[in-house]
Amino acid sequence: MATYAIGDIQGCYEPLMRLLGRVAFDPEVDRLWIVGDLVNRGPSSLRVLRWMVEHERAVVAVLGNHDVHLLARHAGVAKASRDDTLDGILEAHDADVLVAWLARRPLAHREDDRLMVHAGLLPSWTPEAALALAREIEEELRGPDRAKFLADLYRDKGRRFDAGLGRRERRLAAAAVLTRLRAVDADGQMVARFKGPPEELGRGQVPWFRAPGRASGDVTLIFGHWATLGLWLEERVMALDTGCVWGGSLTAVRLEDRAVFSVPALR
Repeated sequence: MATYAIGDIQGCYEPLMRLLGRVAFDPEVDRLWIVGDLVNRGPSSLRVLRWMVEHERAVVAVLGNHDVHLLARHAGVAKASRDDTLDGILEAHDADVLVAWLARRPLAHREDDRLMVHAGLLPSWTPEAALALAREIEEELRGPDRAKFLADLYRDKGRRFDAGLGRRERRLAAAAVLTRLRAVDADGQMVARFKGPPEELGRGQVPWFRAPGRASGDVTLIFGHWATLGLWLEERVMALDTGCVWGGSLTAVRLEDRAVFSVPALR
């Protein structure tokens, strides 16, 4: 039995199949940890999502920002972005089933000393606090007011998080962090809309996992979202987005021994 953590797939079905073949993945005994962004921008989002549903007993996947975008598109509260490739899902005969499955995915998953999220945690968040916030957001996404929550989320994706915020505002700010964070400023708040490599960060800004005194330093954080960061492995950090959808590669790390496996994207 082995557990493979895999970076952002984003509809890259063919590289995913090659990667699983390379590690001889057996859904009867092995497990996959998917760091989110199963869908969008790649050519085969529908096939990726159907595969995940078919093999759900072997899959743990957290929600990424593109997965949340699909939920919002399906709910009718978000417009199509220029690079969206979600119409195949939205027009599929099983769209409601697929979206319902996606909406039940967590925003954070912890086993022992490993914690997986799509993007990251604010420096002030302990693992326990992050999981509690994730459960609150999941309650919104699985409830009858999902569309309203998503509409509110899309009105302001760069909210500043503060534990003293009202319940709904706190949940909206935390959802943005868990799905979009890359770097933080000197106040430990998310640097909104930054997408470049770490060396392009401004004065006082650092990658979120390098923030001094980070309260989640006692667990191994497994995440994706940051393609310009690439594969980044430290003792307590596993960044796995190697930009498959941008022509890079799709990467897996076997959690038991940190062996790295990678396949190139389709050009």
